Amino acid sequence: MKPETDHRAFPNLDNIFQAAGRLRKVAIHTPLQPNLNLSERFDANIFLKREDLQIVRSYKIRGAYNKMAQMPTETTVKGVVCASAGNHAQGVAYACRLMKVKGTIFMPTTTPNQKIKQVKMFGKDMIEIQLVGDTFDDAFAASIAFCEENEATFVHPFDDLQVIEGQGTVGLEIFKDADVKIDYLLLAIGGGGLASGVSTVFRQLSPHTKIIGIEPAGAPAMQKSFEKGEIVTLEAVDKFVDGAAVKRVGELTFEICRKNLDRILLVPEGKVCSTILQLYNEEAIVAEPAGALTIAALDLIKDEISGKNVVCLVSGGNNDITRTEEIKERSLLYEGLKHYFIIRFPQRAGALREFLTALGPDDDITHFEYVKKTSREQGPALVGIELKNKEEFQPLLARMELTRIPYEYINDRQDLFQFLV
Repeated sequence: MKPETDHRAFPNLDNIFQAAGRLRKVAIHTPLQPNLNLSERFDANIFLKREDLQIVRSYKIRGAYNKMAQMPTETTVKGVVCASAGNHAQGVAYACRLMKVKGTIFMPTTTPNQKIKQVKMFGKDMIEIQLVGDTFDDAFAASIAFCEENEATFVHPFDDLQVIEGQGTVGLEIFKDADVKIDYLLLAIGGGGLASGVSTVFRQLSPHTKIIGIEPAGAPAMQKSFEKGEIVTLEAVDKFVDGAAVKRVGELTFEICRKNLDRILLVPEGKVCSTILQLYNEEAIVAEPAGALTIAALDLIKDEISGKNVVCLVSGGNNDITRTEEIKERSLLYEGLKHYFIIRFPQRAGALREFLTALGPDDDITHFEYVKKTSREQGPALVGIELKNKEEFQPLLARMELTRIPYEYINDRQDLFQFLV
């Protein structure tokens, strides 16, 4: 059975209340927590809606279960199918386990073992994982073919009315738990399911609240679609914020978000990384990149939220520990603390010693690749230097000029940078 998108109606508030009833014993009513550090930093009352504390460490169980719980028995006996390498797969797997429904989950062969193990853990013997192709698109195509061959039902990650209404229960909880008027509500946008559901609740129950969607700068699918007035398919995306990096948003979610959101903000991936580290070090919160998006966006609106009540939805906490070094690296690059150079050392004794005189007392060489070429006058080295503060960069360049050793700065040479680093 091909996946179908219901364009006949927008989410219904009564249906969202009914979804909350279905989910009462399935999903945790996650806390809405005031955050002291963020509130002081932005001179505002910042609250975090902690969906990272959900059973499957993201809100995805809400939509998946709400969808599947309304499927007739003659449909569920044929099984359900999804394509995902992340949180949606875990949500569907756990729903299959709770409902005793057979599920087939398609994932790219490049999916990390940690994520595969998590899906197996939540689904137990009720799910089967099919690893197909190198990309999500490959896995998605295979899942559709499987649905057609086996008359199974596809559970869409976002562009489905009942999935959206399930995600909308997050909004009901926020509204119920807030003992103050919420001035700003920040929601991460990937395909748009969460933003569609939660914004539907707030447009009806709290129409004065400014609802802002947040996308990663490397995957602005919803913003580009807003600008053009129709859905845009991006040619390429930065996949780092994997929970929110989609090339194309949903047909239904586009219409709902266009109606409900006040605006969309884009956050650089490096800023997201700095926020992930900040949340871990200061709050002991393990947020995945998509989960940190809303908090990372606070800097973009700091002048207008002073004295206001602001809710940031932390959408998930499925962060793979093997990504820690990449997160640190991206953060340092964004903060202007990590710089890479190609240094062309003269092929003579003492050249490296001369270069070292350009470094300040707190500058640290964190990367050095060099192979001596005896038949050449110069030998290139890839050198990474970490600074204590970004203001030291220009003085470093000035001192490097004094050594008269040729160099090329490659942080802003993305073609070369991505190839070498």
